[in-house]
Amino acid sequence: MKKLVVFSLTFMISLFSFAQKIKENELPEDVKTAFKNIYPQTKAEKWEKEGNNFEAEFKHNKIEQSVLFDAQGNILETEIEIEINKLPNTVLEYVKTNYKGHSIKEASKINDSIDAVFFEVEIKGMDVIFDSNGKFLREVKD
Repeated sequence: MKKLVVFSLTFMISLFSFAQKIKENELPEDVKTAFKNIYPQTKAEKWEKEGNNFEAEFKHNKIEQSVLFDAQGNILETEIEIEINKLPNTVLEYVKTNYKGHSIKEASKINDSIDAVFFEVEIKGMDVIFDSNGKFLREVKD
């Protein structure tokens, strides 16, 4: 199961590197409908096509968030910005040890479609990904 979670996260992250900005009118109807049903009072600030999937970036309750849908409108992943001090201590220690002289620019909590939780920190032009326990998984060039 753990290998499946790591594989799915790796697959999702690899899609991010091929993201293309798109307009809302270019989205499948199922994606538009799903977003409106889940976030009825929110407008997406940006849409991107990532492989066969679609990501909406938006602010909800003044917090930066994103949601990744497949073409049928199923949620594959949600990401919400969190305060840096809300990261697991193991993440903070890893960054302190492995990125000396650099500070975390932004932190997020990611939930995927199988309820796995990940943490992402933006540092030194990269997204650094950790599992729910704060164990380092990988770096992704931003």
